[in-house]
Amino acid sequence: MAEGRERDLVLAPNEYAYILDETKGNVVAYVGPHKTSMANTDRPVVYDPQTRRYRRSSLEEAITSFPFAEEGWYIVLEDPARPGDEEHPKAGPNSLPRLTPGRKVNLPGPTTFPLWPGQVARVVEGHQLRSNQYLLVKVYNEEAARENWNRAVIKPQRAVSVESTAPATPSAEPDLPELPALTTGQLLIVRGTEVSFYIPPTGIEVVADPSGSHVRSAVTLERLEYCILLDENGSKRFIQGPAVVFPEPTETFVERAAQRKFRAIELNEISGLYIKVIAPYTDERGVERAAGDELFITGRDQMIYYPRPEHAIIKYGEQEVHYAVAIPAGEGRYVLDRISGEIRLHRGPAMLLPDPRREVIVRRILDAETCALLFPDNPAVLEHNRALAALGGDQECEAAPAAERVPKRTGVNLLGKRAEPRDGAAAFAGDGFVRRPGFTAPRTLTLDTRLDGAVAIEVWTGYAVLVVGRSGQRQVIVGPRTHLLEYDETLEPVQLSTGTPKSAERLTRTAYLRALNNRVGDLVEAETSDLCRVRLRLSYCVGFEGDPVQWFQVENYVQFLCDHMRSLLRNVVKRHGIEAFHARAIEVVRDTVLGPPTEAGRRAGRLFEENGMRVFDVEVLDVEVGDETIGKFLVSAQHTAVQQAIRIAQEERQLEVARRSEEIKRLIASTQSETIRLTLGLKVEEVRKQLEMNLAEIESQARAEESRLSATAAQQDALSRITDSELSREKSRQAVELEFQRAQLEQRLQQLRAEVQSVVERAQAVSPDLVAALQAFSDRHLAAKVAETMAPLAILGGKSVAEVFGTLLKDTPLETALVPR
Repeated sequence: MAEGRERDLVLAPNEYAYILDETKGNVVAYVGPHKTSMANTDRPVVYDPQTRRYRRSSLEEAITSFPFAEEGWYIVLEDPARPGDEEHPKAGPNSLPRLTPGRKVNLPGPTTFPLWPGQVARVVEGHQLRSNQYLLVKVYNEEAARENWNRAVIKPQRAVSVESTAPATPSAEPDLPELPALTTGQLLIVRGTEVSFYIPPTGIEVVADPSGSHVRSAVTLERLEYCILLDENGSKRFIQGPAVVFPEPTETFVERAAQRKFRAIELNEISGLYIKVIAPYTDERGVERAAGDELFITGRDQMIYYPRPEHAIIKYGEQEVHYAVAIPAGEGRYVLDRISGEIRLHRGPAMLLPDPRREVIVRRILDAETCALLFPDNPAVLEHNRALAALGGDQECEAAPAAERVPKRTGVNLLGKRAEPRDGAAAFAGDGFVRRPGFTAPRTLTLDTRLDGAVAIEVWTGYAVLVVGRSGQRQVIVGPRTHLLEYDETLEPVQLSTGTPKSAERLTRTAYLRALNNRVGDLVEAETSDLCRVRLRLSYCVGFEGDPVQWFQVENYVQFLCDHMRSLLRNVVKRHGIEAFHARAIEVVRDTVLGPPTEAGRRAGRLFEENGMRVFDVEVLDVEVGDETIGKFLVSAQHTAVQQAIRIAQEERQLEVARRSEEIKRLIASTQSETIRLTLGLKVEEVRKQLEMNLAEIESQARAEESRLSATAAQQDALSRITDSELSREKSRQAVELEFQRAQLEQRLQQLRAEVQSVVERAQAVSPDLVAALQAFSDRHLAAKVAETMAPLAILGGKSVAEVFGTLLKDTPLETALVPR
């Protein structure tokens, strides 16, 4: 019963299955909804598109869902049915129609359908493009592409304003691109700047990239960035930002280290690029450049460099940019002209940026002997030149020595970690240049170029060197001074005798001549007139004067000096006996070497005209007698002479003490007598001075009194004159005042007469009755005021006001004023 159920094929809607009739070999497509019972010869199969064969399977595995493409998707159907036949199987069993093997059709969604046996369907999402994306499409059937060109689903890219929040409304009839000339195998580019959504028509397929993605990203270039597009024909295009770069169908982006965009090269006045012109062109200034020309572009010409197809950068190793070499003061670099072969010396301070087209910085390798000659007792110089020689004499033809090369351009963040070169998705979005670590936070550069540049000779104070060139030129450098040797220059060595006594068998080789305050020690053996040998240990003080070139005329001036002085001293010593010479050895030697002293006590010294050497002083360090016995005799005689000299000196000192003692006594007595005499004289002089002072005081008092009396008399005369003058002025003033007062009095009298006259006239005008009436009115008014005032008194006394007032005015003229009328 279970086996019967397993042989039943039950298909739901949107399901189909392939059943193989093993007796006939036919494959029948069953489409749901459908139910059927399978015969024993029926076998469920599955079509394998890879092998193009049917594979037997279980019934559950054979049941397959319809391929389904929703809106925005499409189905790529392989081996479609021929025109006129059923396009897709219907519900129930379906016999295999005629198919078109190898053909493909694109069916945009929404759609779903079952597949005929042998058909393959791929459901592909419609291609949505941003403005920096594109599609690479390929024409696989030019006729079908032309017929179905207008059936492509194309939505044009609409610019949406940032300020607007409303979605853009697509047009009902989008503008389709014009039909280009299509050929099978042709590649086309669909740009996201033009199309926002794309489903290809039949005859065109979208080519996936190596990762399987259909949508490809264009290159978005910022400022100071560029990209390179390589065509199939080998030509290149250089695109500068800001821009969105879409390649042509036959172009690909050039990648380096998985990067498709690159930074422009920053240049300045001390850096440059060595360029080879690989194709003729005319630059921006109208200069024609031919293939094979070489250019050296520095920051003076172009601060920001973008590559171009006609340029190829010539690199030494991995270094693209050539940098200047820092030459401090007192140092230099050898620069080789690659064309003429001339080597010149470039002196500091300077920033040397050699032109690689003609100039190369070279190093000079010194052998061990030259190192010892130029830099005695300096193992660092010897080791450095040995290291250069170990390189096989390879002169580095680079713009900067290894010690000054700058590493590749990388960033350094604030935590001190190295930052990777930024790509399009880098976090830093602003414009900027990533500086080299040797010049950041702050820009600090350690210059250790002491052994890298030109050979520098430091001539110390009091020394001189002779510089000679291969062409024969000679120059003497007198210290203190630093001299840079040309590439073909070296120092002329001198050989000096060493040891005591000086011998030509023990020589030292040096290039430095001590020209001032040089000391040369020597041991001179001589014989006196009495055949006694003596040894003189001497130290000569030597200097050089005159033309410096002449100083080096004698190769071994030490041996020359010692031989000459030995000859002179032996000759002089031979003329003296041992006793006389031993007593005056220093004087004899100094007179012989330096000459006799002048009146001023100075010696001229000895000049050697051969090389300008002058011995200006000599020190006798020791005089040794060769015969020991004679030496003892001389010492004994010297001891005896010294003892006698000491005894005589003692007696002379005693005599001198006695003489000085008596002289002191005499001086004391004479001094005391002189003191008494001077004391008496001082007293006499003091008395005389006192008398003179008294007389002077008396005379001064008399003159003062006389002067006082004269002054008093003059003062009295002056006072009399002043008094007379004052009395006269006072008399005149009083006379004037009296006259003025008389006039005022007269005027007042006249005024009074006028007033009296006026009063008389007014009095005559008043009648007796008017006078009496006025007087009566005045009395009554006064009485009323008094009564008003006396009212409180009357009340206190118990009397009336009239009584009190009458008592008060009794026997007065006002008494009548109280009488009623």
